[in-house]
Amino acid sequence: MRLKRKKRALPFLIAANPVNYGKPFILSSAEAFAAALLILGEQEQAQSLLEKFNWGAEFLRLNEEMLLAYSTAKDSTEVVAMQKGFMEAGKRKS
Repeated sequence: MRLKRKKRALPFLIAANPVNYGKPFILSSAEAFAAALLILGEQEQAQSLLEKFNWGAEFLRLNEEMLLAYSTAKDSTEVVAMQKGFMEAGKRKS
């Protein structure tokens, strides 16, 4: 039996890991997994994962507002709209 894969992507987030610090969309696997957990409401599991990294708290600090917003979205249309707003706000700050 062959399963159809559905493509999924995380919304706009900023890396905090030392290799890609401050770069949008270039998350480590741990950051991506923690972000998915947070968006799905699994805060305890995400924090448990991130506490293993010295930059884990920084990832949460950098992305707190976005992660909270994404977690309230009712569907992907809302996530895309939120992402667009965050990206535009980031451009204005630079």
